[in-house]
Amino acid sequence: MGITKSENFTEEQNQLSGLAKAIGHPARIAIIQYLIKVRSCICGDIVNELPLAQPTVSQHLKELKNAGLIKGNLEGNAICYCLDEEGFRKIKSFFESLDSYFDNTNQCC
Repeated sequence: MGITKSENFTEEQNQLSGLAKAIGHPARIAIIQYLIKVRSCICGDIVNELPLAQPTVSQHLKELKNAGLIKGNLEGNAICYCLDEEGFRKIKSFFESLDSYFDNTNQCC
């Protein structure tokens, strides 16, 4: 696998790439959709919702958390997860720029 040369790209481009990579797995999309539905939950709730083993769910949660898409707070012996608004604001801003492009241009192709 080649080197990505991420230093040649802007901070924003690298951040968006990391966010896109984090949501690039169906299990992570399912976790985000579940958190949207329930607003906040304990890791065990997510494990019960998905057809994956607990260690696998934990790894996906770690990836989402490292990307800044979810937050986790310790509640007793468990971690309660919720969406991290800042990460999703960055994604929303990117897609709004695409929406603006399609609204204000003639299709060239």
